Amino acid sequence: MYPNLYYLFKDLFGISLPALKIVNSFGFFVAVSFLISAWVLVKELRRKQAEGLLTYSDSVVTVGEPASAGEMLLNFILGFILGYKILGVFIIKGALDNPQAFIFSGRGSLPAALVLGGLFAWLKWREKNKVKLAKPEKRTIRLWPSDRVGDVVIIAAASGFIGAKIFDNLENWDRFIQNPVGNLLSPSGLTYYGGLICATIALGYYFKKHKIPYVHICDAAAPVLLLAYGLGRIGCQVAGDGDWGIVNSAYVSDAAGKVSPAAPGQFQAALQSNTTFYLQQFGSVNNVHHKPFSGFAGLPDWFFAYTYPNNVNGEGVAIPGCDWGEYCNRLPLPVYPTPLYEIIMCLLLFALVWALRKKIKVPGRIFAVYLILNGLERFFIEKIRVNTTYNLFGFHPTQAEIISTLLVVAGIALYAYAPKIKTPVYESLESK
Repeated sequence: MYPNLYYLFKDLFGISLPALKIVNSFGFFVAVSFLISAWVLVKELRRKQAEGLLTYSDSVVTVGEPASAGEMLLNFILGFILGYKILGVFIIKGALDNPQAFIFSGRGSLPAALVLGGLFAWLKWREKNKVKLAKPEKRTIRLWPSDRVGDVVIIAAASGFIGAKIFDNLENWDRFIQNPVGNLLSPSGLTYYGGLICATIALGYYFKKHKIPYVHICDAAAPVLLLAYGLGRIGCQVAGDGDWGIVNSAYVSDAAGKVSPAAPGQFQAALQSNTTFYLQQFGSVNNVHHKPFSGFAGLPDWFFAYTYPNNVNGEGVAIPGCDWGEYCNRLPLPVYPTPLYEIIMCLLLFALVWALRKKIKVPGRIFAVYLILNGLERFFIEKIRVNTTYNLFGFHPTQAEIISTLLVVAGIALYAYAPKIKTPVYESLESK
């Protein structure tokens, strides 16, 4: 596992660049998934615009004005924060030893913050001064939905992160009440469905405000959401952020974390020898969820059982001879690498929905298909994932199982109701 890009470059290419320690592997792959998904979304929105399903709106802007005090202040604040933290991590002694802890602490470089804040404010003044007119004028510009993807990405990222944190802390309430501030500010602990729900609400308001038919936006976003989720899960797998599955009792591992098929009685012996770890995790070794499943089709053992060595959470038992600082642990017993399974499944589902998007013409039905497929994928992967369960009428579902079931039901209902949805029809660009 590679908790940040420093260890990835060092292990794969033999290059030691301490500055890369500030780039968390999970965050890096999430950022990449956002960029790729935004590009795909632009292409799909342009296709719908060409078909006359979406149209432009006029927006009046004022050009030629000098930089306002508010704009310069906002840029100063942005530069101040970046200087205080990002430059501070290179300036303050020892900060690079644990850059994530430094970023989420109160420490920073005040001189660097003031210098970079002043520079950002000056750059904004200079930028606006270059196009300043003796008499500012109002102009009307034409904005298509595809031109708003930048706003969409920012809104989705911000509201999605907030929603993911809220739902994660609701799901892990006992952990949250022990350290509310720490859990809210921690970069780890995110629930996908929380992010999806909050981002959907925020974007619904945004598109309604700009009078853009949301049903077509949802259809355009359907394959993109599967792509973004699949690519984002690469970060979970590479960093080892804790989104792994339950123990696969058909395997055991050696001190270095290498897995091998378990001989009769070997799994129970390994479980008992790691009683201390599992008591902390589950309260009893009897509460350790596990299911045996042996590999097949010539696939490597790690495809079915993995110990996540050097995981970003530092969870597990020590790896002998490791010199990766706080990232020198691996899980004592191998688990199902569920992020890997979700990467494969979601990219395959993306390909399927992408192939169907031009064949299903009824507005809303592509998004309905997405809801059904996404719900089914998550429901079944939950059967081998570690998550908090609830007691509902004698059943013990996880939060994700409840939401995924509701998504499947909502998808079926939307698929049936979709023909009744009325949407405006605009002149096709292809006919002009």
